Order: sequence, then structure tokens, then C-alpha cells
Amino acid sequence: MIIVGVDGSRAGLEAVGWAAREAAIRQAELSVVHALPRWVCDRDDGRYAEVAAWMRRGGKEVLDAGEERARRENRDVKVTADLLPGDPRTALVRASRDAELLVVGSHGIGGVRGLLVGSVAYGVAGRTACDLVVVGALPSLPRGEIVVGVDGSYRSRLVLEAAFAEADRRGTTLRAVHAWAWPRMDGFEPADPAREAGALILLKETLAGYGESHPDVPVVAEIVHGHPAEVLRQAASGADVLMVGSHGHGTFAGMALGSVSQELLHRTPCPLWVVPTGLHHRGEPEPNAR
Repeated sequence: MIIVGVDGSRAGLEAVGWAAREAAIRQAELSVVHALPRWVCDRDDGRYAEVAAWMRRGGKEVLDAGEERARRENRDVKVTADLLPGDPRTALVRASRDAELLVVGSHGIGGVRGLLVGSVAYGVAGRTACDLVVVGALPSLPRGEIVVGVDGSYRSRLVLEAAFAEADRRGTTLRAVHAWAWPRMDGFEPADPAREAGALILLKETLAGYGESHPDVPVVAEIVHGHPAEVLRQAASGADVLMVGSHGHGTFAGMALGSVSQELLHRTPCPLWVVPTGLHHRGEPEPNAR
């Protein structure tokens, strides 16, 4: 099941449209959800009963609009609509336990499109039990390609598994991008042929083996010298989606979202797909972890 959160904003409806198309690709059920304060969902009598009823009616209108958008995108997709009690971020994270994919808009009501990510998207990123897609900018002419960031870590292999599977479903090319740069006090060291060769070997070693399980996926391996967030942002221009892990190489344990994913969350040229790679999500130790 795919779950998509709506709040009455245009970004939310764009997320519904994207989620409906993905549900059609996966032949999955789509659940359109909207969160209201718990007291609103529970209050049937008393002093604020009328206010609660009015808010529930408003929530139902938001759900109806989302459901209509989903059916307009694809009438073959089974669509359900539900109100969730509680804070939107907490409610969506809880709902993600029963989903294969959670989709949200990059900005809610009052958000400034193209600048900062909305509080709900930021609040759930890195905390979901399933993959998360944040739908902001949609390329006008997508080039039929999925871009995935690879850093050589164990966690990035989990992202690659998801990226190959999605490229296989969509019948698209997979562009695996490894950004390499050695930081120093005044920025980054200039490109070095020896280090670039090492980075290319790292990428090829990481990609080795996936071609056997996904032989029909064309793969482009790309090495770029530069800051990972900026390199991936440029590589994703015109892509169907950009896929990254919630935690990257060297991320501190317990952080909800890695620094590169955090930067990309604020502005990407296509939907951002975040694969949960924190150990608390996977329930398994990293190889050689003590």
C-alpha cells in the first residue's frame, strides 16, 4: 500500500497525483490520509463539539479533493481515504509502519514553493518505517531516468537495491552518481586523477552484482568531483526521481537525517526519494559493527 498525506495545499495534490501514478506502476492500493488533532477526532459532545464537527467536515473536504485527484490520475487504482488522529508528523510516521511507500508534498499550506521545505516533510524524513518520497518540483519533460547517490557505504547499498528495483518497474535508466571531494579549511581540494580513479573503482565495485538481478536496467556510472548535495542536485535535473539514503557515510548514530539528504530535502529539481537506512529502521547491525 502507498500512503499519501494531504492538507488542502496544491503541493499536497501534486503529491497525490504522483502517488497515484506510482500506485498504478506497482499495482498497489493508494490510501489518501489527512491528520487532525486527536481531540477533534474524538470530540462528539461537550463544549467544543461543534468546532470539532466543523473541523472534521473540513478534513473530509480535503480528503475528497485528494481522492478525486487520485481517481483523475488513474481510475484503475484502488483508492481509500482516512482521517488520522494526532500531529501530522507523528501520525504519518506511525502510518508508515503499514505502508511500502509514504508520499508527501514538499510544502503545506503557507509554504513558499522553491525555498524551504515544509514542516511535515522535514518532520517525517529520516523517521519513517518505509521509503519516503517528497514531491516538490516535477520535471516538465522527465528523461526517463532515476538518479541514485552512492557513497560506497553499507547503507548506500540498501539505496541501490531500492533504486534498481524501481528502475526495473519503470523500465528506466539508472544513473549511479558518486560525488567525491576531500574537504579542507578553504573548501575542497582540487580534482586529482589518482583519487578519481580510486572513486571510479569504488563505484564499480559497489554496482557489481546488481546487473545479474536486474539485467534489463541500463546503468550509467558517473564520478563527479564536488560537494555531494550540489552534484546530486545537478545530476537530478530532469530525472524522474532522485534516490538517497536517510543516513550517509559517516552519519552520527541517532541523527534522523544525514547532512546530504537534509540539504537535498530543501530544494531538488525532481521528487526526492529517501530510503530509510538508519540501523533503527533496518533492525540489523552494519557489517563488522561492534
